[in-house]
Amino acid sequence: MVPASSTLTATPPPARDAPRLPGEEAGSEFAPLLREVRQAGLLRRRRAHYAVSVVLNLLATAALWAGVAAVGGTGSWWVLALAAPAAVLSARAGFFGHDAGHQQVAAGRRANRALALLHGNLLLGMGASWWTDKHNRHHANPNHVGKDPDVEVGALVWTRAQAVEREGFARFLTKHQAGLFFPMLLLEGVALKVASVRDLRRLRGADRWLEGGLLLAHLAGYTALLLTVLTPGQALAFAALHHALTGVHLGCAFAPNHKGMAMPEEGSRWGHLRRQVLTSRNVRGNPVVDFLLGGLNYQVEHHLFPSLPRPHLRRAQPLVRAHCARVGIPYTETGLFASYRQALGHMHAVGEPLR
Repeated sequence: MVPASSTLTATPPPARDAPRLPGEEAGSEFAPLLREVRQAGLLRRRRAHYAVSVVLNLLATAALWAGVAAVGGTGSWWVLALAAPAAVLSARAGFFGHDAGHQQVAAGRRANRALALLHGNLLLGMGASWWTDKHNRHHANPNHVGKDPDVEVGALVWTRAQAVEREGFARFLTKHQAGLFFPMLLLEGVALKVASVRDLRRLRGADRWLEGGLLLAHLAGYTALLLTVLTPGQALAFAALHHALTGVHLGCAFAPNHKGMAMPEEGSRWGHLRRQVLTSRNVRGNPVVDFLLGGLNYQVEHHLFPSLPRPHLRRAQPLVRAHCARVGIPYTETGLFASYRQALGHMHAVGEPLR
């Protein structure tokens, strides 16, 4: 293992808008890497990039709905073909809300929260507070049963200990969860909205009214828009297809990241570097993959530096990979389809005792 002092001897002061990160303490395995990334300027905000990206996505969304109105006005069922690009744009809104929740976009928390509310609650119908709370707990303890909400028992389970306790229909789901995974994602778009509404009970005062009001505005606006430009049958079919494809898109972006990777046992004392790298899997990127997965294919870098702006994740990768090699920590990266095979293989193995 390379001592922290042998990598860099001087640490510049943090950038003004760079938040403090876990593992910054001197002597940790993570500290030398953090200094490299900070010296490279990668923790600085990319406000212009996000401003252009957000505006382009909003304009594309407006154009998409103008197209729905134009095609729907003719009475043609070809309007359903527009549900696919609508799902892509909805996922893009979700990615912007994700980045704002991690404080990647703006310098101030208020501005980031406003962006998260715009893209999450208003445009996607997904509660910003629900998502941020759940997602931050995941980041703090990825793949740790009992601490990471993403590996809690739900429709799916992630360990054999969870699997053997299943009964009734849940037992059937677990036995076949690998094969049912992608079909179940068809329901994820609606499930996100239901979870967001249920989470309003956790919020208090103005936050509950603000988030609930925006969720209601999303529902009312979405329903009114569809019923204004489409027949009731077309509106129902479009909404169902739009939500199904959005769920599949978002699920495909998140599924490859951690499933089948290391799961820390109770009492494990991994530092920040090991906790994030050993539990995360990267997907080899290119412009199309980066776009469709919202940069989350650089999952190792994202977990190490949650506030790192999305366009800097690719630039941070060589630094992270080299540092992991120096300290002897395996760095996992694979192709997109191989990542799905590994994730599904893990789910299949978990259900094995029930078969």
